Amino acid sequence: MIYLAQVQKKGFLGKTGLRLLASQKSGDIWALVSETEPILTTESNAFGEGILVLAEITTGGQIRSINEATEWAINLIQQYLTKGLTPDFLQDQADEIEQWRQSLTLQSQELSRRALELEARRDQLQALEEKLKKEQRRLEILAQRLEESAEDRSDEKGED
Repeated sequence: MIYLAQVQKKGFLGKTGLRLLASQKSGDIWALVSETEPILTTESNAFGEGILVLAEITTGGQIRSINEATEWAINLIQQYLTKGLTPDFLQDQADEIEQWRQSLTLQSQELSRRALELEARRDQLQALEEKLKKEQRRLEILAQRLEESAEDRSDEKGED
């Protein structure tokens, strides 16, 4: 993993330490590192105290490489700060995105509620449709019986 670190002089044994400041998560995504003990190494002796470096450190804490961070910092300035991507601008953008996310969440909840209402209404309509079909069948049967009853009466009158 790559870390942004600051070189610190330690003791009279000639060892220097790296105070880790941030770690690269992916691409241009970095996260601040909480206060930790400096990593002691002789590899950072080539750098003056207070210099910012980029250090590739294994998960076991072994340093693979150390490079001065000047070019990296200049690249950041050229890429972001010259285009107006200041921390305040980025915070404003993050706040606006959060507001959009909350608005979309509310809209999604409202659409879900409406979908549930429509489904309930559809179920009610289907139940009413079934009830009407049963009532229609019952009325058809009654009409058929009335017809048969009327035919039977007319047959009885004709026989008399």
